[in-house]
Amino acid sequence: MTTNPSIPAPVQWPAGYRINPRVEGPAADIVSAFREIPVAAIGDAMSRNIGTVGLRQYHGRLDTVLCGPAVTVRVRPGDNLMIHKALMMVQPGDVLVVDGGGDVSQALVGGLIRTTCVAKKLGGLVIDGAVRDLCEWAEEGMPIFARGHTHRGPSKDGPGEINVPIACAGLAVLPGDLIVGDADGVIAIPAAEAADVLTRARAHLVKEEKIRADNAAGKSDPERFDATLRAKGLPI
Repeated sequence: MTTNPSIPAPVQWPAGYRINPRVEGPAADIVSAFREIPVAAIGDAMSRNIGTVGLRQYHGRLDTVLCGPAVTVRVRPGDNLMIHKALMMVQPGDVLVVDGGGDVSQALVGGLIRTTCVAKKLGGLVIDGAVRDLCEWAEEGMPIFARGHTHRGPSKDGPGEINVPIACAGLAVLPGDLIVGDADGVIAIPAAEAADVLTRARAHLVKEEKIRADNAAGKSDPERFDATLRAKGLPI
């Protein structure tokens, strides 16, 4: 059997290792527009069944917004070798999303990595694992969500994978997905669906604003819930 020398041989990665190229996310104007949309409204526009579970913010300001395309990393719990490699590949505004298996016995990132993230102008980090050096992460300039924290530091042995499909705290994330995070939580929007989700989320906010105004004026419509209760057989 002959081989075509013009076709490169497929890359053979050792088991547990893979480094794929960075994937472009949605257009810059779409990313910018989502900075003004609350995560709760995005979630409502995406069926209310999507988003991380069990993460908390470690940046200080409650009103900080995380928004940017995903660079995904899967690591062995407690090991950050591939996080360091991913930080060599990111572009300004990217969000590093790390599947650390939910382990909080050893921190995956700390203050030294934060310095690199700031220098790289990273959009933020979302980590299904632990962090350390909390006072540094609490400073303004680098939003981060994680499952927990500990003083115990990581190993740097691998294995790990970069820009592969991952699960992060119950959230499925593909490289290039738009990641949005605020005080309520973190959500991933498939890049190809971002424009449509933006339209639906904006429409949802308009609907909510009317309900809010009616509630404030004491004019909320009783039929909004009574109709549902009657449909369940309640005699009202």
